[in-house]
Amino acid sequence: QAVLAESGGGSVQAGGSLRLSCPADGRTFALLDGSWYRQAPGKEREFVASINRFGGGILYEDSVKGRFSISRDDAKEAVYLQINNLKLAGAAIYFCKLHKTTFPAVECWGRGTQVTVSS
Repeated sequence: QAVLAESGGGSVQAGGSLRLSCPADGRTFALLDGSWYRQAPGKEREFVASINRFGGGILYEDSVKGRFSISRDDAKEAVYLQINNLKLAGAAIYFCKLHKTTFPAVECWGRGTQVTVSS
């Protein structure tokens, strides 16, 4: 299974911002929806945000609404997650997923990018 290469993670102070990137791996990006998930130490991986292949249908997990913004650039074949006003609880490994459920189904994950938050 192909693995995506997220980037943009790092260490920031609470209240800071980061922009995570997820480039497609040569797949037909325009056919794929994009999502971001995160996993904090000792916790299950949780949904953060998603965007469909048309750039619409945007969904956010409740705790990130108003602070996180998901977007995509079909010319650059990448999905992004802009993180603003980062809270301590936002420290996690952030994973990208490119996917489609119509035949043939595709689900491709990245290895994750670490986001560390300090007070």
